[in-house]
Amino acid sequence: MKTPPAHAAELTLRGLLLGAVITVVFMTANLYMGLKTGVTFSTSIPAAMLSMGVLRLVGNANIFENNIVQTQASAAGTLCNVILVLPGLVLIGHWSDFPYWQTTGLCLIGGLLGIAYSIPLRRALVMGAGLPYPEGTAAAEVLRAGDSSGDAAPRGGLRPLLGAAALAGLVGLSTTGFRVLADGMHATVAVGSALFRFGTGFSLALVGVGYLVGLGACLALLTGVAIAWGVAVPVLTALGSASGEGADAAARAVWSDQVRLIGAGIIAVGALWTVASLARQIAGSMKAAFASARTGGAEIPRQERDLPITWVAGATLGLAALLAGLFWIFASGADLGALHIAVVAVATVFAVLFGFLMAAACGYLAGLLGSSSSPISGIGILTTLVSALLIPLLIGRSAGPEGDRFVIGLALLLAAVVVTTASIANDNLQDLKTGQLVDATPWRQQVALMAGVTVGALVIAPLLSLLYQAYGFAQALPRPGMEPGNALPAPQAALMTQIASGIVHGELPWTMVLVGAALGVVFVVIETLLRRRELSFPALTVGIGIYLPLEVVVTIAVGGVIGWLARRRLRAGPGSDEAETLARRRGVLIASGFLVGESIVGVLLAAADTLSGRSSSLVLVGPDFAPVATGLGAVVFAAIVLGFQHLVSRAPPA
Repeated sequence: MKTPPAHAAELTLRGLLLGAVITVVFMTANLYMGLKTGVTFSTSIPAAMLSMGVLRLVGNANIFENNIVQTQASAAGTLCNVILVLPGLVLIGHWSDFPYWQTTGLCLIGGLLGIAYSIPLRRALVMGAGLPYPEGTAAAEVLRAGDSSGDAAPRGGLRPLLGAAALAGLVGLSTTGFRVLADGMHATVAVGSALFRFGTGFSLALVGVGYLVGLGACLALLTGVAIAWGVAVPVLTALGSASGEGADAAARAVWSDQVRLIGAGIIAVGALWTVASLARQIAGSMKAAFASARTGGAEIPRQERDLPITWVAGATLGLAALLAGLFWIFASGADLGALHIAVVAVATVFAVLFGFLMAAACGYLAGLLGSSSSPISGIGILTTLVSALLIPLLIGRSAGPEGDRFVIGLALLLAAVVVTTASIANDNLQDLKTGQLVDATPWRQQVALMAGVTVGALVIAPLLSLLYQAYGFAQALPRPGMEPGNALPAPQAALMTQIASGIVHGELPWTMVLVGAALGVVFVVIETLLRRRELSFPALTVGIGIYLPLEVVVTIAVGGVIGWLARRRLRAGPGSDEAETLARRRGVLIASGFLVGESIVGVLLAAADTLSGRSSSLVLVGPDFAPVATGLGAVVFAAIVLGFQHLVSRAPPA
């Protein structure tokens, strides 16, 4: 590999501007995907490829500058995790839309806290723990290849990504926009009084998600599907839990109201186990950070220089003060009286301390299994559970007639802050691992991360508002006359809201949560045993498979199976390890293109609907065309999936 000179440009104005543009593009895609499916995707590798292609056209690019761009842009894939919780404030009616300054302030403060926490954790978790950080390592590999393989390589590498994006965008336009293709198919079968549901979606973006997360996570997702739709829903409907509505609606109602809470129990146990198992590593990380601060920084090599720990400590205190102001404004609408100050103080301390513990837990797990397997959903559920249980103990009935809604809203707000903090710290440590592998300067990466969080925070509220006004959320439509079937499910935010509301109103089906907790213990044991054999089966993902919609999970699993089959064929066939690596890289680029293309089309359709003032303004066909659209959709989806399988299973020519 050719190595750039030590003085090569790293933190440049053009790099920051390019990183800001890529941040907005990928944030748009991730917001749409997250609200539609509950799943977001990592943007580091596609951002690195785009950076290499664009900067090479400009000239005088180097691996350091490309690393800064992907570092900044990766914030788009993580700041969007706030949608796991924040739409809940709209679902409960506390917000009628996404107020700009409150939404921006929450994302900015939470994101900057995540960066601050990742700085003292870098030395212990990135440098000293021997963790693989798979996604950070993969991003470094892409940067190295683009830096050393000649003028044509980065642009050639962009072609699979852009081609896949165009194809996925066309399919997305045909399904979500013109409706000439269905977006999935499903069927509900009654066996006596028990209901079984089968189905799959036709989303290429979800196939891309499955390919990127791998077979282990997909098998865990399918295990959740088997528990939910093969056991729990049939048993509960056989016992009479289903209402008198149609079979399909009855099955979905049982799953939504009861079975998803089993998944919540699994995720809560998984999150608690993760935090408990990492107590020693967290303590060691802090000890290493303070030891490094005492030695001073003058003699530290460039590749090991962080932002000064004193600056970090001061910034953390300042961010805590701003967070207190955010909570003060939020609590002003409640009749708290003398408890107002106490509520703000307790909420601030809880968010800062609990956020650090969750950031350390997620950072360690990201290093071990990758960001895609980090328990961000579990962090949100755990924070929501704890907050909804503790806040009523603090304020009692002092919040006035709207007290219950305030308690639910504050629990969700706390969860949103903690999720944002943990997500950003989780992603930052992956980026810092990439930087370590390419000999980048940590403090410059940390500045780029702050720029990425700032840009993302400034645009996230308008994007959320655009999507909400265009589609609405399930059970929360902004205007009368909108089509409920077009609403974005926001599945994880709906689950957080259901948990908080159930606790506050005393209506949470605790039996389901406890069943999930017991299963969580079993799956944690299984995960631990399999990890010793270097196999991946994340227990938290089983819970996700239970509470995500059936069609979403099955489609993701298709992508995971494609990746597994491709790896088997590549290993069995002739060719070098380098050819296999290039084939895998091509698969990553195509999968990323699927994600980007479909998501961008979804947001463009949202903009078109908003500007036209009506939903589904591009629809060309009516419901009578549905059977034909389903058949056409199945044929097109199968053809593209088989083509994808062929491309990623074939080693490139020498």
